[in-house]
This record gives sequence, C-alpha cells and structure tokens, in this order.
Amino acid sequence: MISLTLAQQLKAAGLVWHTNNYDFFAIPDRELDDRVFVLADMMAYTELVQGWPVVAFHGTAEWALDYILTREVVWMPTEEQLREALEAALQDAEFPATLSLARVDSGYRCHITPGTEPQAFDGPTASEAYGRALLFLLEG
Repeated sequence: MISLTLAQQLKAAGLVWHTNNYDFFAIPDRELDDRVFVLADMMAYTELVQGWPVVAFHGTAEWALDYILTREVVWMPTEEQLREALEAALQDAEFPATLSLARVDSGYRCHITPGTEPQAFDGPTASEAYGRALLFLLEG
C-alpha cells in the first residue's frame, strides 16, 4: 500500500477516484491518519467467540461516522489500480510508451518512457514505485 503522503500528492495532482467496493481510503487530519478504511457492502470483522475465531457481521460499528464527503478522504489505490492508471496515462503519450517494474536492493524500480527520455522511480514497494511514476506523469 502507498503512503498517505503519496496518496495526497496523487489526489492534488488530479488522480480521480471512481469508487468501487473494496477500495481503500484514509481520513486525514482527524486523528485517523494511521487508519485505513475500506468500502464494503457489509462490515465484517474477526473476533473470538468462546475461544474460537469467527468472522462476525454487523450493520453498524461501535464508532460510527454518519457520512463524510469524498473530497475529505484520500483514496489509497492498490498496486493494480496504480498500474492501470499509469498504463492509461502512458497511452496518452505522443510517442510509443514503455512501462516496466524491477526488483532492486532498496525495493522496486518502475521504468517508464513517456516520450524520448526514460525515467526511473524507486520505492520500498511496487505500489510506491508505480505511484511515484504516476505522480510524475500527472504533474507533467
């Protein structure tokens, strides 16, 4: 998963969130920066019942937020969503574009060639490397 900082930068650069079930998001600046939420049809969680692990379902949570505007939350795209957004952004390039991901000592390196100049973006995870490359294109 990408960092909240990178997610906020992507949002500020114009990455549009078309919400779907199982998308991750954060609620910054409300003392919830370290929590990641997920969109779902029904809340489910694990707990112990008489010493046995179970999956429990509830219609409401103990801590409930009636609603929050999507402009107040930050989408935390997955590796797959970042790669798809990056591929879509590269399709808009004037020249044939390339995209590759490699494992390096420090984590991952995403190579893109959005034009004639190759670019490389490192990250501790593949998601971070893809996210940094996408940010470069969005800010481009």
